[in-house]
This record gives sequence, structure tokens and C-alpha cells, in this order.
Amino acid sequence: MVLMKKNIRWLVIISSIPLFGVVAAFGMVAAFGIAPNITVEDIPAQKIVLDLSLPNIPQTPDANMILWRQERIQRNDSAASLLSRLKINSQDITNFLHDARNIKTMHRLAIGKTFHAQTTATGELLALRYFSSENEQSLVEKTDGVFKENKSPVKLETHIQMRSGVIKSSLFAATDSASVPDSVAIQIAEIFSSDIDFHRDLRKKDSFKVVYESHYSNGEPTGIGRVLAVEFINKGKTYRAVYFEANDEERGYYTPDGKNLRRAFLRSPLKFSRISSGFTHSRYHPVLKKWRAHKGVDYAAPRGTPVMATANGTVTASTRQHGYGNLIIIKHRGPYSTAYAHLSSFAKGLRKGKRINQGAIIGYVGSTGLATGPHLHYEFRINGKQRNPQRIVMPAATPLSAKNIPAFKENTIPLMARLDMLRDTNLAFLD
Repeated sequence: MVLMKKNIRWLVIISSIPLFGVVAAFGMVAAFGIAPNITVEDIPAQKIVLDLSLPNIPQTPDANMILWRQERIQRNDSAASLLSRLKINSQDITNFLHDARNIKTMHRLAIGKTFHAQTTATGELLALRYFSSENEQSLVEKTDGVFKENKSPVKLETHIQMRSGVIKSSLFAATDSASVPDSVAIQIAEIFSSDIDFHRDLRKKDSFKVVYESHYSNGEPTGIGRVLAVEFINKGKTYRAVYFEANDEERGYYTPDGKNLRRAFLRSPLKFSRISSGFTHSRYHPVLKKWRAHKGVDYAAPRGTPVMATANGTVTASTRQHGYGNLIIIKHRGPYSTAYAHLSSFAKGLRKGKRINQGAIIGYVGSTGLATGPHLHYEFRINGKQRNPQRIVMPAATPLSAKNIPAFKENTIPLMARLDMLRDTNLAFLD
């Protein structure tokens, strides 16, 4: 529709409402009301008519006008289908597909991400921007009629998201209802994994409140960051945690009073696995065909599954050793050490004397040595002797050092205030 220049008459009602009433009317909606014993009919009104002019709007766009258009990637989309929806002219589509045939990012389009196209009003393609990963931007520009790609680091803006929800069936169902990403739900489960079994302990009307980071670049979401603070109420008991980082040794999740939530040792060196053989003094060995002690725990897992260090420590061995096959031994604080056997390979850069953090990938599940199939043989040792890791009382995590307590308190106060803002609400806020 083409709009022509016209004079339009506007009707303005000016009443005798006091100035403070006008200010209030533009404040919070919930605070708006009418004073008692005043009726609308009692308020005198004056009618004023003003002549206003609308600017001229061109009937056809300027051919030299530069536009930025965007289109979200859908299932089965290709660069060609996206350019077509962006109304790029057919010649530029053909030229782009020819020049971009060796650009890998154009063949790895992620559903839900966005293409940004710089075009003229007549559909000429000037540039195409695509965030190929959270940390990298791909910009394909037309230079002398040829499309060339330039990659550059993404300049991230970090926003703080705040969400709350109530459990009706499962953690993931509740976080979905509250528009919380799955990666945040996984972090919540990991943070409280030592206190709450999220498969068996959840009850209806349990609730959560979470404060987390989300990353943006040029106004487009590029990824989800770390949970900064979280509260979970399970069976009427409240659990709270905040993230704090002072150095490599002191970083992770703590209770508001500074207690370290991280255990000194992880429950398992594998994220997803099942125990195929436990610690026992008498087991029939499937390869040697005789009864002998099994002084470790076997975790069944596909070949190549990443193996994690269960605690901070230093590598004392990464070698091939008889029935153990490829073996890694890590010395931890005090009398403790752990061993990881039957590995298919070691992590890149792993060597004797290297310092390892808890949760770091050290190798991959295999079947080297005396093994009938791919699995991890894990040993927990005290003063060099194997002990049952499922029964022994594990050492406590290193507490927060006294020198970092003031910084921890300064960091914790605003995070706790954000959680308090979410109390008794199911609302979502964006900072």
C-alpha cells in the first residue's frame, strides 16, 4: 500500500488530572488505580484538534539501498534454499554456490541458527554472515564479483539469565517449561549430584531457581555459558550453590557459606556407563579361565568413550603394562592414587609428570591387555593397595582458603540477591 502525504486531525483530550496522576499512569501497571469517591463524569475535559502531517514515503525503494536480511535455518535447508528465501537474485545464487563449493561451513548448517545477508533492494548479494560455532564467525563477502570467506573470532556479549520452575514430572520437563536450555539442566544435575539423585529423588512440587550466562554476538544468541547460582528445593530441603573462581585449585561450586560442593573424587571415571564387574576377592577371569581376585571396578562402555580423571593429581605412569594393557596411574593428594586400564589410547599431550584436574579427559575406553571386550578397569588405591571405591569413605574436598574468603563473600552477595528475586515466582527475567 502506498501512503500519500495527508493532513490528519488528531483528537486530544486534556483533563484536569493532577500531574502526579499522569506520572503514575506511566509507571508500573499494577500500581495504577483510581482514587476513591471520584467518578469519571466529575472530571472536566477540554477538546483540542491539531493538524499533523505525515512525511512522503517513496512508492519504490532506492536500488542502491543496502539492507540486512536474516533467515533461520530449517530442517533440510541448504545454502541455495536459504538464499532463495532471502530473495537473492538467481545470478548471485549461482555465483555464490560456485564460489562457496569448498567452504566447509556452508555444508554444515545447524538447524535453528541464522543466516544474515547484506543485499541491495534489488536482490544483489553483497555479504553473508553465519556463526559457524560459538567462538567463530564466517563472513562471505563479494569482492570484484567473487565470493570469498573470512573467519574471525566472535566478540561475545554475556547476558545474565534468571529462571525458575516447578517439578511436575522430571527436571528436563520443568526446565523446558521455564525455557531453560538442556545444557543448564545438565549443569544443575551435576552441581547437586552428590546430594540429589535426579532419577529417583525428585518429587512433584520440588522447585528450582537458576542464574546463568548466555552469550550473544551482534544481537544473535551464540551459546549458553556457566550456571552462576542455583537453588533446588527437594523434599522440602533447600540446596544452594554459587560459582566461584580464584585459581586452578580453587574454582567450582560452593554453598553460600563457603563449603566446597565438589567431592575430592568423582563417583565414576565415565559419564555414561554401567558396572560390569565389581570389586571382589574371588572372580572367574574370562581370559585366564581361573578364579582370582578382582581388585577394581569394570565399567562397560563403547570403544573410544572418554575417560576422566576422578580427582586432581599428577600422572605417574602412562604406559603399556602386561594384563592392564594401556595404563594410566595418577597420584593424588595424601595417600591416594587411581589407575585406569585397558585403554585404547591416551589423551593428546598426556605424559608422566603432567598435572591433571578432576574431570579432565585422560584416555579412551578400549580392550588392550587381558580383556574380552571394550571396558574400563578402574582402581582406587590407598598407599598403593587397591580398595573398593564403592564402599570406602572418600576424603573431603579441599576447603576454600582463608585468603579467598573475602573475595568469595563479595562475589556471593549479588548472586544470592538474584536468587532471592526469583523467590515465589515462575517468572523469567533478562538482565
